[in-house]
Formats: sequence, C-alpha cells, structure tokens
Amino acid sequence: MFCRTVTRQSLSVALMSGLLLAGSFVMTPVSGQEAPLTRTTKDSQLKWGPCPPFLPKGCEIAVLHGDPAKSNADVFFKVPANSVIPRHWHTSAERMVLVSGELHVTYDGHKTAVLKPGTYAYGPAKLAHKAECKKAGPCVLFIAFESPVDAVASDDTAKK
Repeated sequence: MFCRTVTRQSLSVALMSGLLLAGSFVMTPVSGQEAPLTRTTKDSQLKWGPCPPFLPKGCEIAVLHGDPAKSNADVFFKVPANSVIPRHWHTSAERMVLVSGELHVTYDGHKTAVLKPGTYAYGPAKLAHKAECKKAGPCVLFIAFESPVDAVASDDTAKK
C-alpha cells in the first residue's frame, strides 16, 4: 500500500510539474516574436496600391502581412463590380478567401468556380486563370502567397 501511495503521489507531482513547466513555455514571450495582427478591408491603416497595368481599372492591392518581394505574404486584392480579370498566372500557389462580392474564377482545364463571401479557393502555381467580379459590389479577396507576389499576363497561346 505504501508503494502504491508513493507511486501515485510521485506520478501526481511529476504530472503537475510537467503541466506547470509546459505552461511557462506558453506564457513566456519569444524574443523577436511578431505581434498579432487584425485587419478589415476598411481599416484606415491599410495602404492600398495599384495593381499591374493589365488588370482592370480601379484594381487595388493592400499588403496585410509580410513582404510581397519575399515568400509568405498576405494581401487583400480588390476589383470593382463588373470587372473582368484577364487570363494570367502566378509563380506562387494562392490560398484565397473571398471577403466580399461574387467572383467567378476559371482555371485552364477546369470548371468555373463561383466564390461568394467566405468561400475558400486554392490556385496551383503557374496555372493560368481568369475571373469576373459580378454585380454584387466590389470583390475583395484575401490571398496568401507562398512565393513572392506576382501576376503574369497570359495570352491565349502562352502557358507556363
């Protein structure tokens, strides 16, 4: 009985020590750690800039996190309602969520996907695609790029 009591007490002490130690790692800030970030499309701190010239008039991009010239940048991409986004491709894969509007996206060789607010979409690297923002108002798309941000215009004969 004494062995069983000592074993249970030892196990309890070890378990509690482990939990306390683990908790101290969680609560200890890491030196150089980035601060959390929250943004909306109407955030006054966003700096909206122009899109590449082949994209529709009124198109804008705002960097949310990271450096667009480096890997792992997040952006808001905005186009006016009734805009057509010509066929193009990106060096990077894209992970996207439509924030507002209604966007119809067609990747070469695939059916058109209809994105409504809250819809997630994945676009493989270098797969040409086109899109159309419908009448539902401006389309704002959150995009997470794996590689540096780019958009390469693509005519009907060019595929990369």
